[in-house]
Amino acid sequence: MKKIIGICLLSFYFPFGHAQQPVLVSPQWLNENLKDPNLVILYTGFVIKADYDREHIEGSRFLWPEWLAFNTPEASMVSADTKTATKVLQNLGINKNSKIVICHRGGDVTIAARMFLSLEHYGLKGQVSFLNGGIEAWKEAGYFVTTKTAVYKKGNFIATDNTLLVNKNYVLYVLQKKSAEVVDARLKRFYDGDPTGYPREGHIFGAKNIPYPDMIDSTNSIKPVSILEKKFSIVLPDKNKEVVVYCFTGQTASVDYLVGRSLGYSMKLYDGSMQEWSRDEKLPMEKMK
Repeated sequence: MKKIIGICLLSFYFPFGHAQQPVLVSPQWLNENLKDPNLVILYTGFVIKADYDREHIEGSRFLWPEWLAFNTPEASMVSADTKTATKVLQNLGINKNSKIVICHRGGDVTIAARMFLSLEHYGLKGQVSFLNGGIEAWKEAGYFVTTKTAVYKKGNFIATDNTLLVNKNYVLYVLQKKSAEVVDARLKRFYDGDPTGYPREGHIFGAKNIPYPDMIDSTNSIKPVSILEKKFSIVLPDKNKEVVVYCFTGQTASVDYLVGRSLGYSMKLYDGSMQEWSRDEKLPMEKMK
């Protein structure tokens, strides 16, 4: 029996009249659109090239996450500059009219969600979808995988900074102006103040809490829309208000970003997250215990 994946079918439109892609898509949706000449599937996650070579959806291209969000001695999840991102995306055959689907393996939901966010940040918002359940859901639905490497031409997409990744000054500003909601995507115990090994415990002063694991089910799929709507609306009743999410390093909060986008919220991510905020004594924090 084919697995049924809950997806959000919100309707949006590009400025030039082209319908935007749904944020979350099912294996059935992908199979129906597999022959679209503009479709690009990016296989990504905590995988190495050998994992991609062993099995992937036909036409998939391998995206190593650290090409777009890498680790340095100074910080984790450092976003590539637009020049670097342009080179990476063109080498993956991405064009300005590409329709992209992110596909992950197993528990790699958080890093795949970060890649979804990265592509939107670089100017592909509305052109990127996330395959709910990843390659496992694809196989369980009865569809085939291959070992054949995709063949494609270099793309023409030029990356730009679309300010979806924000800094600490932006967070301070929206907190002071109350112009956006700030949301901590970590587990509640860390939000409350349990030790993390960071210089200061607790959360950004005034932040709310939507733990990212609550968005994901036991099959590594994003939960049904009805459940997600309830979890978000309780904490964020005003859909017209911007939401800035954060976590430890800017990776796991990408799940909240992905879900928020699928529900119609205006989302951004504080890239420095607690890795940066907890180290600056001038930045306000609080504990719940």
